[in-house]
Amino acid sequence: MDETDTSSETGAEPPSPCQADQSGKPTIVDVVDPALLLAPEDGRWLGDRLRRALDRLGAWGEVRVRLVEDDRMARDHERYAGVAGTTDVLTFDLGGRGRSPLDVDLHLCVDEARRQAAARQSEPRRELLLYAIHGVLHCLGRDDHDEDSARAMHRTEDEILDAIGVGATFCPGSEGGDGAGGAAT
Repeated sequence: MDETDTSSETGAEPPSPCQADQSGKPTIVDVVDPALLLAPEDGRWLGDRLRRALDRLGAWGEVRVRLVEDDRMARDHERYAGVAGTTDVLTFDLGGRGRSPLDVDLHLCVDEARRQAAARQSEPRRELLLYAIHGVLHCLGRDDHDEDSARAMHRTEDEILDAIGVGATFCPGSEGGDGAGGAAT
């Protein structure tokens, strides 16, 4: 499993948030962490792995990730979904469900990622990546509103995580990954 950030080891600059995918279409991933909830190298890791996941999905466009704490997530969850309390990810699809290019805002809860990672002996950044992929899959037309579709979506998440070298996170051991994960919903 590849979980190293080689830019910090080599002293090279981190990758640009805008890179072309294999087809040459532009992909922008911007991770915003105004409260400095993650170490900078973890934020770069998250952005890089999310770009890899988008490439694997054949998706392109722009994905903006905002890292938030429980209190902000709870306010946003209530405001935008009408549900009290915190959650792991809120997805705002500005481009239209199932369409490319992507135009997505994701709010990811770092506190929830830390709780899930601790319970499963994993890393918060892996949980956050799981949440980001989950949100993107919704924007690509995937659904998880019943038990069968939820299982299929989580299986897809872990397949993508395996394919990009992170390893299964939602259901470790299901596809050979050695990580543990949370319940992105």
